Amino acid sequence: MSATKKKNPVNAAAPERRRELLDTAAEVFAAQGYNATTVRKIADAAGMLAGSLYYHFDSKESMLDEILSTFLTELWEGYDAVLAAGLGPRETIEALVTESFREIDRHRAAVAIYQKESRHLTDLPRFAYLADSQSRFEKAWLGTLERGVADGVFRADLDIRLTYRFVRDTVWVAASWYRPGGRHTPEEIARQYLSMVLDGIALRA
Repeated sequence: MSATKKKNPVNAAAPERRRELLDTAAEVFAAQGYNATTVRKIADAAGMLAGSLYYHFDSKESMLDEILSTFLTELWEGYDAVLAAGLGPRETIEALVTESFREIDRHRAAVAIYQKESRHLTDLPRFAYLADSQSRFEKAWLGTLERGVADGVFRADLDIRLTYRFVRDTVWVAASWYRPGGRHTPEEIARQYLSMVLDGIALRA
């Protein structure tokens, strides 16, 4: 037997093509749901034969795994930088919201998939990291809100967990309507959301 290791065709694909196919798969998963999406549907959307898709990926599960893990890795790079910056509670909330909208801009379909699918995907061993990420996410936001109340930056009568859920859902649901390259930048949308969340919409006396 030759000492040269046979090249794995799944790993030999050009990175740019893999990225294009993952982007296509993400849109299909987001629109149709993971269970309803077949390899053939992804291949059709990509304009290729279903068998050819296996040159790049060994399964639709592998595609979903790479889509979600890439999104969460980038999200946590941004979040960790914010949390390590030593900002005050309000500034931390502002930075986390802004970073969230930047991630929606970069990974809109992945965010939509995460929202729709993560609850049942966590039952699969391959996707156990989704539960770990959710726990980290909750800890980061709740900790910042609690610090804000303790420092007198946020109202003392806030229900911390309810506030967290409100801000979380208000921000991430934007993935259902946001389209990259639209009228407003992620930063502009974040400023508007933050104005409403932190200062309200009623005129001040």
